[in-house]
Amino acid sequence: MFEKLCIIGVGLIGGSVARAAREYGLADKIIGLGRQDDVENLRLALSMGVIDEFHLTPGPAVQEVDCIVLAAPVGAMRSIFDQLKPYWNDKVIVTDVGSTKASVIAAANHVFGSVPPNFVPAHPIAGAEKSGVEAAQTGLFLHKRLIITPLENTSQQAVNVVQSFWQGLGAYVSVMDVERHDAVLAATSHLPHVLAYALVDMLGHQDEKNAIFQFAAGGFKDFTRIASSDPTMWRDICLANKNQLVPLLQQLKAELSHVEDLLQAGDGQQLFEIFNYARRARQRFLNLYEGSMSKSITFTVQPGGKLQGEARVPGDKSISHRSIMLGSLAEGITQVTGFLEAEDALATLQAFRDMGVVIEGPHEGKVTIHGVGKHGLKAPKNDLYLGNSGTSMRLLAGLLAGQAFDSVLTGDKSLSGRPMKRVTEPLAAMGASIETSQQGTAPLRITGKAGQLSGLDYPMPIASAQVKSCLLLAGMYAKGETCVTEPAPTRDHTERMLTGFAYPVSTQANRVSINADGKLTAASIDVPSDISSAAFFLVGASIAEGSDIVLKHVGINPTRTGVIDILRLMGAHIEILNSDIVGGEPVADLRVISRPLNGIDIPEALVPLAIDEFPALFIAAACAQGQTRLSGAEELRVKESDRIQVMADGLQTLGINALPTPDGMIIQGGKLGGGEVFSHGDHRIAMAFAVAGLKASSAIVIHDCANVNTSFPNFKELARHLGLSLESHEASFSK
Repeated sequence: MFEKLCIIGVGLIGGSVARAAREYGLADKIIGLGRQDDVENLRLALSMGVIDEFHLTPGPAVQEVDCIVLAAPVGAMRSIFDQLKPYWNDKVIVTDVGSTKASVIAAANHVFGSVPPNFVPAHPIAGAEKSGVEAAQTGLFLHKRLIITPLENTSQQAVNVVQSFWQGLGAYVSVMDVERHDAVLAATSHLPHVLAYALVDMLGHQDEKNAIFQFAAGGFKDFTRIASSDPTMWRDICLANKNQLVPLLQQLKAELSHVEDLLQAGDGQQLFEIFNYARRARQRFLNLYEGSMSKSITFTVQPGGKLQGEARVPGDKSISHRSIMLGSLAEGITQVTGFLEAEDALATLQAFRDMGVVIEGPHEGKVTIHGVGKHGLKAPKNDLYLGNSGTSMRLLAGLLAGQAFDSVLTGDKSLSGRPMKRVTEPLAAMGASIETSQQGTAPLRITGKAGQLSGLDYPMPIASAQVKSCLLLAGMYAKGETCVTEPAPTRDHTERMLTGFAYPVSTQANRVSINADGKLTAASIDVPSDISSAAFFLVGASIAEGSDIVLKHVGINPTRTGVIDILRLMGAHIEILNSDIVGGEPVADLRVISRPLNGIDIPEALVPLAIDEFPALFIAAACAQGQTRLSGAEELRVKESDRIQVMADGLQTLGINALPTPDGMIIQGGKLGGGEVFSHGDHRIAMAFAVAGLKASSAIVIHDCANVNTSFPNFKELARHLGLSLESHEASFSK
């Protein structure tokens, strides 16, 4: 990118910039600039090959350079700007690495009168325990965040160059305003450093008498590691950002005083609640961070093979969601086993923790919910982040519409693009107040209307279990009766579980009714294996010659068995063994033996009973003899992706004649080839094309498979255990 790059301050950060710029071919010549008392460090940098030459005055150092990186301590910035001012060239890109941006900008304003447009403030969030050029690392910025804080007059061209430069060094680049940057860094970096230094300072003086450091455990070493950083640099950073740091210290002192009072009073319950909330909050922050650092996962499936053996797929996602919701609203303690420990269900669990519900686990599928009663939820301190879970968002919209507090529901990019009017419009007819984006999508801003909702008689235009469940949950808080009439049967987990929690709900044919005259009583829930997850192996074992598998303890709720019925109509051999009723839900073991399939016209009555399983069923149709026709499935176009179009595109890539229609698809069975397909972040499409490899003539590469973890976190391991030749490759990038 640059013929000549000048670095002012060739220490850990500046030296690492130089090393990486050279390694990645971003600069032909690298020049160091320092002070007279820094000459030995500069000579060392030269001898190590970190820089090509160095100077102690700015004139020769900045002559004919393309870019200048200010890597000196923030306390020295005014002096550096003073020295550079006589040689300032508006055509040279200038950036910095300071941890506090307001002080750097103030220094530039003081020297230049206003911040020059070619100066782009930046801050790499990276470091190491050791300092100096000897600690410089080529990969210091690899997969680390870099924040750019441009001003209104900052040149966009300069911003683009600086962004490209840091991306070339391996960093994830974000843009943020100055005040926000300094507030965030004060809380997440500067305050922890102050705490580490203060703790070591306090214990260090005691150690002179008691030698306590020799007994320090790993936690102490981990917490105080950052106290090994350069004290001069951190003195300057703390002084430069004191306006943001001092209020945080005052809040922390109040929190510590509160903890001290609880200890003095022996109040273990309050201490537990503080510690438990802190643990949950930390995990939430990590989830949010990981959500903004997208993982790109690619599946590669080698052709051929067969499925054999026994397996138990993860717990049913729909039932896992509802167990948390109703268990939280119940009176008493609910024990859940078989809970799905995947991202979607965990998003629901975290949302209720954020609303004051104490939930223990999950641990090996076991969750203990300390219910707060129907009116016991508390206002969340933050927006409720639901990741990729449409079920969480749509059901919570109904539940929260009748609460006594306001709330905001957010999700990831995929969830934020999915339609929510199908629930917000009937909720509005009940008196709910919910704001959406102009497109009718998340975030959902819900104004609590406790005691103000009215019952609704709602004939659903399209069969949807999520809409039905949303309105039933809202009906628990509405005056009068709420009735939902379905155009076709949909999964009835909500009705079954309400009954299991002793809440009165009336079901007559395709009509379900509920009112506010009831309470939920805690119960035990055994979550069966998810038939939607089992569907991929039902199809895989059916199409791969020589396959013979048993899937254990699968939920066979009659509103969910459309996939079995459709496969049997196509000629599949599926046996239902060891049938039982567990917690009101029918379960069984499913044995599948491979058998040639035939194309069919899929009965529309079965479509709502298999709506989530069609990506897998499309693979079965592609491997069947003759034509398969699906209609009446327009809902597939508004799932995590447009499943009709995305599956048609992928099947065509693999050599199958697949014609998408407005409400379905026409598939001519044939010979599957190999190739690259794109799941568009849809977990079910990724898994469907994975099992297609069993009948492919060459390898299938499936891109964008990270969201498989939303419903089936151990899919790869279980698929390989049963015989699928599947590998995955991961990379990360900033959204």
